[in-house]
Amino acid sequence: MMAMTDDEALAYQRDGFIIRKGLLSPAEVGAFRDTARRQLEAENKSGSVMSKGDKEGKTTLLKMWTRAEDDQYGFLARDERMVDLAEDAIGKPVYLYSHKMTMKQPNEGGAWEWHQDFGYWYNYGCLAPEMMSIFVALDKATKENGCLQVLKGSHKLGRLNHIREGEQTNVEQEHLEAALKRFERIYVEMDAGDVVIFDSNLLHRSDANRSDTYRWGYICSYNAVENAPFKRVRDYGNYEPLEKVPAGTFMKQAEPVA
Repeated sequence: MMAMTDDEALAYQRDGFIIRKGLLSPAEVGAFRDTARRQLEAENKSGSVMSKGDKEGKTTLLKMWTRAEDDQYGFLARDERMVDLAEDAIGKPVYLYSHKMTMKQPNEGGAWEWHQDFGYWYNYGCLAPEMMSIFVALDKATKENGCLQVLKGSHKLGRLNHIREGEQTNVEQEHLEAALKRFERIYVEMDAGDVVIFDSNLLHRSDANRSDTYRWGYICSYNAVENAPFKRVRDYGNYEPLEKVPAGTFMKQAEPVA
């Protein structure tokens, strides 16, 4: 099953997010994760992976791609399961806005403060919040290792004002405090291979990784074709036709374990 069920579609509209269990099989998520771990940890040693700090000084490693290449990352971003869910969420033809890996290393990965993705995408030339993201859990995500947190239904607030604080862009404190009182906080705990699909205006955050386990997530963001940026602000996010590929195509690019 690729498309949203009627119940999932209703929940997405009501809550601003849904969880799809086991979108990737154990073999798929294992191959993708292990290949990514080898590649990106090697890149980090060479200094070619970004890091984002939090208020405590802990850092999350970040790798972003500007295009969907014919590698395992680009193929998963264009995997028919991902694209079909994105089009169901937005209700219109989509293209890949961005894709990235967030890497919370054991006992080190930092926190992300409360924000909406559209809080800054709007400043990059996207007029409407016809945008969303799919977070693929590559490791078991728990409270202890900094799983995603969301405010259920907060997407209905529309875009809130955001400010730059350190290395992050966060929602203004006054409105955040009011939202925290109004909406239920959900800790999105997931197994490897599960995904959470969420609206671009959903308030979300994550805590630091205070465990001995990895908490890596691969995030693909999609935009309605007609909502492509009216100006070029970033190297990513600009419209390119999306070439959907059959489910599991990315497996051909995974490196075999030695």
